[in-house]
Amino acid sequence: IGSGKWEVTGPPGRGCGRPPGLPRGVLGQFRSAWCLAGLRRFRRFQAVTLTHLQSVASNYNVSYNVDVRFRSLAEESQAVAQAVNQSQAVVQGELVQLKAWVRKLQRRSRKIDMRLRALDLALGERSQQQARERKAHEAQGDALQDSLARLEGLVHSQGARLAALEGWLPVAHPGITALGPALVPAPTQPGLLGPSSLKLQRDRQELQAACEHRGPRQDSSAPLHGTREPPGSGSHRVLNGTATAPKDPPRQAWSPRGPGEICGVGPTLVFPNASTKNVVFLSPGFVTALRAVSFCSWVRTASGHLGTLLSYATEDNDNKLVLHGRDSLLPGSIHFVIGDPAFRELPLQPLLDGQWHHICVIWTSTQGRYWLHVDRRLVATGSRFREGYEIPPGGSLVLGQEQDSVGGGFDSSEAFVGSMSGLAIWDRVLVPGEVANLAIGKEFPAGAILTLANAALAGGFVQRANCPCLEHCP
Repeated sequence: IGSGKWEVTGPPGRGCGRPPGLPRGVLGQFRSAWCLAGLRRFRRFQAVTLTHLQSVASNYNVSYNVDVRFRSLAEESQAVAQAVNQSQAVVQGELVQLKAWVRKLQRRSRKIDMRLRALDLALGERSQQQARERKAHEAQGDALQDSLARLEGLVHSQGARLAALEGWLPVAHPGITALGPALVPAPTQPGLLGPSSLKLQRDRQELQAACEHRGPRQDSSAPLHGTREPPGSGSHRVLNGTATAPKDPPRQAWSPRGPGEICGVGPTLVFPNASTKNVVFLSPGFVTALRAVSFCSWVRTASGHLGTLLSYATEDNDNKLVLHGRDSLLPGSIHFVIGDPAFRELPLQPLLDGQWHHICVIWTSTQGRYWLHVDRRLVATGSRFREGYEIPPGGSLVLGQEQDSVGGGFDSSEAFVGSMSGLAIWDRVLVPGEVANLAIGKEFPAGAILTLANAALAGGFVQRANCPCLEHCP
């Protein structure tokens, strides 16, 4: 007891041994207590041992389950490995086939590349050849256009010279009023005349004029026979419906009634004021596209500005062709518009004197050339104005007003106040000889597409007069 250690000398149930150092005299007193304490310790040890054994058994069960699961996983992994091996074998076979197809495609692509390079080379050579040919054609076209422009300039200059000579002839020979038809051949379209033909024609005219100068003098009041003029008052009428294109006017005599009088040019349209109701339509307008246009008319203005002589509008552009004047412009100037906003300003100051004047405005898309003739004189010319342009058909053609919409949108500040007579439009370029013949009443050029026979009065105060001579018109 003093050492604190107990010793069991026998198994439980058979008594307890003597504790070390315990005298034999006190053995009976402590035997029961000591044996009971040892029994309790044994039972606690037995319970701990049982608990430990149960834990060991539980751990064994867990490890067994782990082993079973591990074997199951091993079997599954072997099955997956076999499946992967089989798939790999299949993929290897397909890869072999794919490589074979790739090699075939590479060989085919090389062949196709070689063909494409050969085709590209051939196309490049062909395109270069076409480019050279196109440049050669363009050079030829430019040369032809330059030649045509020089020819047109030569024709106009020679025509202006001829017109001046014809104007000087009555001054030098008062008894001769004009050349007869035997001396001046009928006008020919400029596209049909070559340089040699023009030279021969001028030489013939000069020779015949010289012969005429040596012949007997003519009476100044004798009429000129065999000439062609615009239709007279009997052949002109206002069309309320659809008008047809005019035919070539019949041949009729033109005879001046007195010095400086202008007679036999057909009906006259009088615009008395700047009302927007004063409008005249030319129907059917332009039925085909125009690459050239000639507009000629006798004009007398009664206001301090010219106003609008002609207006052609379509749905996409209300200023396709306009001879446009207004009170805000410089007095005597007019805008010649083709396909707004392109325009040229033309000087027409001589028209502000309140007298009759003959004007011709001519344009061609070839190099954009244009000319303005006033009383047979060339007063303005230029180029590069709407070069290559084409005036479309199907629009509204109006005299005396400027259209801001098709057939309407008029402004009184742009209205024409005065008179027009002998108006005609051609779809070609009139040469100076034709302009001069038209201005002196010698001959009406062939091929007019519109005249005052196509005029339809739309109301307002516009008057239509048939005067023998322009000086007698209101």
